[in-house]
Formats: sequence, structure tokens, C-alpha cells
Amino acid sequence: MENDRTKVIANNRKARHDFHIHDEFEAGIALVGTEVKSIRGGRVSFKDAYADIKNGEVFLKQLHISPYPHTYFGNHEPLRSRKLLLHKYEIKRLTGKIKEKGFTLVPLQIYFKNGKIKVKIALAKGKKFYDKREDIKKRDMQRDLERERKKY
Repeated sequence: MENDRTKVIANNRKARHDFHIHDEFEAGIALVGTEVKSIRGGRVSFKDAYADIKNGEVFLKQLHISPYPHTYFGNHEPLRSRKLLLHKYEIKRLTGKIKEKGFTLVPLQIYFKNGKIKVKIALAKGKKFYDKREDIKKRDMQRDLERERKKY
């Protein structure tokens, strides 16, 4: 995904640890000017961020974008709800899936694509504790195999 037109700004690494990712969607995001400046500087945090559907619109909640330090007045609120820009058929599909038990919308990544800020959101189900332990075991075994392979 990283090419000359796409630049990743922030990844939500915890999402892949806490959730089983089923489907991914690319969405635009409605921002104010100082938010764009802060995102350009990488001052964004995914902690506790999620997306919610209200009245046929998708909103990103709890995404923390730090206030832009070089502004005199009119700075943005760091944790405000931000509207995600998706097609109607995508929203209908997401609405149907969200109504199923256990599905939620989780932001995975924020990036620039052709000069526009995009958010990759995922349809995800929460992992159980034992699932997380299994993933950690697999990752450790893979790391050990790579170490052994490098020795020879």
C-alpha cells in the first residue's frame, strides 16, 4: 500500500491484537483545518477509538487529534466525533453486519492518499483472552524460526 501517492500517518496496532478483522473499508474523513495540520505532524492517537452508525451516517469517536500548537484561536476539540465519508451501499452493508452479534467498527490506519486524508476502518469481532495468547505464541514461534534460519 505504501507507494508514491500514499503515506501512512498512524497505525492502530492494538486493533489487530484485540480483534479478529473480517472486512476493511477505506473512508474519507470530515476535518477542520487545524486537525489536518495536526495529522500532518503525526499528532493522532487511536486509543479507545471506534466508529458508530447513527441515522445512516458513520462517525468516528474517541479518535484523539492533538490541538495544533501554532494556532492563535479557533483550535479544534481533540476528541470530537468526526464524520466518515462512505458510499450508501457500504453504510447499508456495515449496518447489517453491525446488527449481528459481536461485530464492531474499528479504525486501523490513517493515511494520505492523493493529498486527501483517508481512514481504513475494519469490521471486527473481539478476541477472547485465549485467542490473544495463541497469537502471541504463534508470533514468538515465528520469531524463533527466523532466528534459527539466520544462524545457518
